[in-house]
Amino acid sequence: MGLYDRDYASQGYQGAQTAQRDEAHIVTFVKETYKLFAASMLAGSVGAYVGVGMAAVIAPIKWPLFFIEIGLLIALHFVKRKPGINMMVLFAFTFMTGLTLGPLLSMVLGMSGGAAIVGNAFLMTTAIFGGLSYFAINTAKDFTTFGKPLMIALVVVIAGSLLNMFFFQSPMLHILIQGAIVMVFSFMVLFDTQNIIRGLYETPIDGAIALYLDFLNLFTALLQIMGIFGGSDD
Repeated sequence: MGLYDRDYASQGYQGAQTAQRDEAHIVTFVKETYKLFAASMLAGSVGAYVGVGMAAVIAPIKWPLFFIEIGLLIALHFVKRKPGINMMVLFAFTFMTGLTLGPLLSMVLGMSGGAAIVGNAFLMTTAIFGGLSYFAINTAKDFTTFGKPLMIALVVVIAGSLLNMFFFQSPMLHILIQGAIVMVFSFMVLFDTQNIIRGLYETPIDGAIALYLDFLNLFTALLQIMGIFGGSDD
């Protein structure tokens, strides 16, 4: 019985050490993820600044640029564990997303009160993103189980968006789709934040790119909605 007690105590001590190491690892993981997210936002902002100035050039080649984005995102998956090249691909991707956002930003900025529309869309995105992140960190609700329904919703939204773009071309349906995008990526913020703080992503790059895409899609959808209503009086 004494041997059993001693072994139990030893396991308890080792278990506590393991728990402390795991907690320290997660803290480091979270810090690294949010650093990369902030750097990605900066790279995307630089891309957007360049894209606004080149909007007339970028607009006719938006689809080739979009496929370059997809290629960079796929490449990032394969190089995310290779120091140096992973950062190059990450920032190339985020810069490219900002670049392709240029024509939309240029169009909205050209409206009456366009700068206010862009500013308000960014502030609203930041408020939603920050509020949902705080909620995800502090709630007892587990959103990490929402992966499959969120992927299904995302596929449906993408399919609806493509159908409307090429066939229906309905302004009302476009607004509804953008509203659905806001809803889907709001839940994605909850899902991704909880995955990050629990250390469930493979690398900090995975978490950073997930957060970046959540923010980017929220901002783009809100910008389009606010741009439509903001320019409706012209």
